[in-house]
Amino acid sequence: MSKQGSRWVELLKHAAVALSYTLGFLVLRQISFSHWVIFAGFRLCALLLVPYRYWPALVVGEMVPLGAIGFMHSERYGALWSVLYAFPPIALAMPVVRWCKRSLGMFNSSGHVKVLTLLFCTLICAVLWTIINLITLSETKLPANYPQLGYTVYAARWFIGNFLGVLTLAPLVLCVRELRANGVVSLKQMLSSSLVVEVLSVVFPSLAIFVWLCLSTDQESLRQACRMGMFLPVIWMALRHGWHGAALGGAAASVAIVLTMPERYDAGTLQAQVFMAFAITTMLLLGDRIAMLDERESRGRSDARMALALAQRNLILGEMQLRQTSDALEHVREGVQATYSQLLERLRHMLPVQDERDYRLRAAVTQQQLFRLADSLHPMVWREGGLAAALRQGAIARALDDSDIRYWCNVRDRGIDRLSNGAQVALYRSACDLIAYLCDAAHATSIRVHVRVGLRGGSRWIFLKVEGAVGDATTLRVKHDDLLLRLSSSGGGLNAVEDRIALYRGELRPRESHHGRSVSVLMHDLADDSVVI
Repeated sequence: MSKQGSRWVELLKHAAVALSYTLGFLVLRQISFSHWVIFAGFRLCALLLVPYRYWPALVVGEMVPLGAIGFMHSERYGALWSVLYAFPPIALAMPVVRWCKRSLGMFNSSGHVKVLTLLFCTLICAVLWTIINLITLSETKLPANYPQLGYTVYAARWFIGNFLGVLTLAPLVLCVRELRANGVVSLKQMLSSSLVVEVLSVVFPSLAIFVWLCLSTDQESLRQACRMGMFLPVIWMALRHGWHGAALGGAAASVAIVLTMPERYDAGTLQAQVFMAFAITTMLLLGDRIAMLDERESRGRSDARMALALAQRNLILGEMQLRQTSDALEHVREGVQATYSQLLERLRHMLPVQDERDYRLRAAVTQQQLFRLADSLHPMVWREGGLAAALRQGAIARALDDSDIRYWCNVRDRGIDRLSNGAQVALYRSACDLIAYLCDAAHATSIRVHVRVGLRGGSRWIFLKVEGAVGDATTLRVKHDDLLLRLSSSGGGLNAVEDRIALYRGELRPRESHHGRSVSVLMHDLADDSVVI
């Protein structure tokens, strides 16, 4: 596109912005009055959301209708009034909005609104627009016998009108903007959000009841009570949803107060609007603080989940390293076996028969030790038959059998192999630590292991119970340190088990009875890892 063509496109965009703003200004001006200037909120929203390059179009879009109205009434109110009336108040707010956006950071890096800065900007703009209205009023040409104007009354009306008008519309628009930025794009998604659902099901019906009560009574005290009661849904929404709830509830309450107005300049309605402006301001600040605390708590939970997931993955990676070490030891054992066989085969004619038998026995013992070490690091039967087979007939069963400790394991296979890799590792290593703990602390001569796996609420639960019958420590044929090595136990006892099962929201309960000790463990498997052990 040529340079001249792109210039025409840009001019058309400016014209479209100016025309759109003019139409919105004229429509909202029809439902506005001195103490509820709803188009003031439209004016500030335009400055907040429209890019800086289109701000001149906004000035033109407001100056055209104001200039036309001023020209039509210039003979009645005077030429100077007509000129002042045609001056667009949006131009006064532009430096304030620009300063708040750039210097005070009204929008943070993620696009979220700083409510305190928004309220400060609203206050300054309301004051500026009230001042220009008072200046215009002071230059109005009035009839000779016209009563003296009460500038204080007009100033109060215009200020509360501009301030409440902005509070009614601007937070609502910015709330919708943030909802869309958070992924709530379609109307269906918006209507299904808890915020909108509670507004439709709680706020609107309660405000409708207050409006009906206010319109159906002639007692001014009851009317004021109903208007003040409209503040309650705003509080509830702010506590539930932060400043988003206060924005929606405040906008609805502001409209509800206007609906109860018996006449345009009703003093009771003006008092209620002053109270509502204060209430909305307070609830926006409180809601912003609540939202900040909720975000901080949510970030903390997210960090905790990430740390938990990292710890679970480290547990799996540690088990993978043990498996690799076990595989390496198995290869070493096979190499030692082959080397011994070749060496003895070559020397069999040079060695006495008794020496050859001794060498072969030593070779067999060495190979058996290497096998036990490799199997204790990571049971080979686990790779072939699964976790249930490893618990029943793996390194645990062999180590206890060599120590003359009776061992019985009851595992329900259903669901155990569907556990995540990390949960399987936590279950097996916890069983090893608990068995070693009972053999050491209770001098158990009999070990019984029960494992159950179930599904509840979309997550699997794991129940492990290890029972140790009390016996005499002298019946053990191996030392406790040797048993720890055979079971690949950490030696940390119950504390080590508690730390491990905490990765899966586990609970540990030790119990004692007259015939022995038992320890129960309950874990919840929520992990969805992709690392294969």
